[in-house]
Amino acid sequence: MEPRKPEESRTIVQKLGLDPILERLSGSLSLSDLNSLLLEVFRRKAAQTSAGELLKRYASNRFVLPADVNPLELKRLEIALLELAERHAYIPVQLSPVAPLGSCSAVASADQNKIISATRGTEVVADATNALALHICHSIRQGKLDNRVSPVRFSTTHRHVRAQRFAKPGLVPHFHLFCMVVSGRDTGSYAFEKQALLEQLQLYQAVFSKLFNESITVILNRRGGYPDSDGFVRRIFEWLREQAPEIGIVHNTEQAGNAYYQGLQFTIRVTIGGETLQIGDGGFVDWSQRMLGNKKERMMISAIGLERLIP
Repeated sequence: MEPRKPEESRTIVQKLGLDPILERLSGSLSLSDLNSLLLEVFRRKAAQTSAGELLKRYASNRFVLPADVNPLELKRLEIALLELAERHAYIPVQLSPVAPLGSCSAVASADQNKIISATRGTEVVADATNALALHICHSIRQGKLDNRVSPVRFSTTHRHVRAQRFAKPGLVPHFHLFCMVVSGRDTGSYAFEKQALLEQLQLYQAVFSKLFNESITVILNRRGGYPDSDGFVRRIFEWLREQAPEIGIVHNTEQAGNAYYQGLQFTIRVTIGGETLQIGDGGFVDWSQRMLGNKKERMMISAIGLERLIP
């Protein structure tokens, strides 16, 4: 069953005259009360489902079918990545399969229709970097973490589900990613940005060198959100070439529209088995600034896909 497009949903609402009800459900009703109502609706729908209908739903729903991947090879790759990350001071975390409703759309630019929304105020995880960012910000606010003296770093491997249909062949509705998030404070001269970017790129270089005997190429892309973003990326590019000559760094001088990253976004390219892959990306985000209400907060995220690395 595919998620309905916004225009299809509007047509249904108008056809049944549900505008006033929809407004009350989404605006006036608390999330707790809405959850109780939806639970009863889904309970009744489930009670009407026969075993035969259940099997038909399984066959027709692309979100529930198993992935075409060797699970043993995937688990081995996950362990190798998490162990390497831990040796680079990135603490491994096992995330929940669900996140708070709005985890992607409230802080990033994702449309909620691309996320599988659920009951009890949750949604199925569509981006583990958002979930790691929430974990970090919650822990800072609770006094369990302190990023003022030195950055805090977390990593995870997680199965993601996204609702949109992908045009490119081979892209599937659920897939595994290795993700990292580092959180710190602005201390001037882009010190956090330089160190965070360098350490993550060196970790990715170590991953592909150790596990695949290959080197990575990193493309730096300019994004808005930083004063003098062009000069910022240029300085980062020159600094990285000095600090990490073993990594191929490319400065892409064209700026594309992007509301997700701030200042800089990087893309990781690697050739494995004769195939060149755009295997992952990352960059700086303002999520911790917005969640904690502090302009001094700094955060960088990144992720690589895992299925395409398994023969």
